[in-house]
Amino acid sequence: MINEQIRDKEVRLIGENGEQLGVMSARDALKLAREADLDLVKIAPTAKPPVCKIIDYGKYRYDLARKEKEARKKQRITEVKEIRLSPNIDDNDLNTKVNAARKFIEKGDKVKVTLRFRGREMAHMSSSKVILDVFAEKLSDIAVVEKPAKLEGRSMQIVLGEKR
Repeated sequence: MINEQIRDKEVRLIGENGEQLGVMSARDALKLAREADLDLVKIAPTAKPPVCKIIDYGKYRYDLARKEKEARKKQRITEVKEIRLSPNIDDNDLNTKVNAARKFIEKGDKVKVTLRFRGREMAHMSSSKVILDVFAEKLSDIAVVEKPAKLEGRSMQIVLGEKR
């Protein structure tokens, strides 16, 4: 709320330089703001009495928008990349998949490694867990296991994240 929108009887006023001007009526506070050619802005409406500040409202809005934009710029959205393996994968193929996962993790993404079972491969699920363990071991220098190997239907999954 700014200027005439402030309907409270008393407000705690902060001056344009940040100094406390004390508790006064909203009308007197608005008069002081007008004398300084600035706006009276309610910055803490839940306080008793509400806190108002004498500032240039346009500049205040601009600064808030700039800070919000800066905060958004620094945010990092982590994606979950999926790498699919089969139980009868060869060592060289596994190394290729490990290198792909290494690139994803270095970029800051998480990697979900899925071991898919088809047909008769379902009978040898327990011995195939070793493949996921080897995969995690090869990336242990830069990654940690966030979710251990878990069997879900016809696939076994493990989630790797960046080491902090």
